[in-house]
Amino acid sequence: MNNNKETEQDLGKPHLTGQANPMKTNLAKTSLTQTLSDQSPLSKWEQQFDFSWEDSQLTKGLRHAIVDVGDRISLSVEVGGNPNNPPLLLVIGLGSQMVFWSDNFINRLIEAGFFVIRFDNRDSGLSSKIKIPGLPRAKHLKMMLRVQAGLSNKGEPVAYNLVDMAEDTARLIKTLNLPKVNVMGASMGGIIAQILSARYPNRISHLITLFSTTNRRFLPPPKPKQFVTLFKRPESHSQKDSIRHSVWFMKTVGTPGHVNVKEVREIAKIRYNRNFHPLGTLQQLNAILATGSISKYSKLIKAPTLVLHGSKDGLVPASSGRDVAKTIPNAKFHLIDGMGHDIPDYYQPHIVQVIREHCLGG
Repeated sequence: MNNNKETEQDLGKPHLTGQANPMKTNLAKTSLTQTLSDQSPLSKWEQQFDFSWEDSQLTKGLRHAIVDVGDRISLSVEVGGNPNNPPLLLVIGLGSQMVFWSDNFINRLIEAGFFVIRFDNRDSGLSSKIKIPGLPRAKHLKMMLRVQAGLSNKGEPVAYNLVDMAEDTARLIKTLNLPKVNVMGASMGGIIAQILSARYPNRISHLITLFSTTNRRFLPPPKPKQFVTLFKRPESHSQKDSIRHSVWFMKTVGTPGHVNVKEVREIAKIRYNRNFHPLGTLQQLNAILATGSISKYSKLIKAPTLVLHGSKDGLVPASSGRDVAKTIPNAKFHLIDGMGHDIPDYYQPHIVQVIREHCLGG
């Protein structure tokens, strides 16, 4: 779509209910004057908003706020770096929280010259939770088979779809008063980023997708071992079982030989304490399946696009990344040998270099 009037009208349509969850940690808040000089670029940038910023409780040097983006949706947002630098907006995948983007990766992106913005999608982390009483349980396997065959799931009972989540992201860009942004989406986040780029071409400078897909029919499904991760749940809702499940999940979908189990446990504990919300993951999965193929959006993308994919990704096989690159006009496909469905520290310097060259020219 290239009609700005039409897409701006889309932003105002109320369609969901949600409420931001409060922070579950008790770490002391630090005032702006204790951490930032009034003359710093980030301090000046923050002063244009009527909501409060505070130090991140996740990553040193980042700033956090709960941002009301309208339509009864609030998003938990963190920013870092110099706001005078080109903005890079990071969109996470299914069931993830913003801690998916590790401290090392964030710091490398900032050092590469980006003003980095990350956030929790609706139904994850500290962002709004969508609750629709009486909504029937979706039939995931049936919906998945229909997507695979190119059939519509529009009649299935879902709380929202990925177009709605892309609208959340568009509203966030607008609310933060950002110029054209570079946007990078991982997995489900890559699908959202494609929809966003198609619907709001005037707001997107460059697009990067990371182990993502168009959800087009007949694409190879996940490999059997990784396919199980879409349905297997922790044995209980306890922290211990949740952390154990996270370790199993990352060992199953992550990069062979590069899964840092200690780090996975630490992040899983943070996620659990920050917000344990299994319904959100189910509803995001429903959103993916209800949306189905996004090829019609991918074909409309005008932003220069870089498609990154690992050769050892069994959850979203590299053929899906190649399909993204073939569908988006003039997109470039970059295969990362040996990488799975994660961003190990070992590969980060190379990934950041490739992203910098794509967005900043070197």
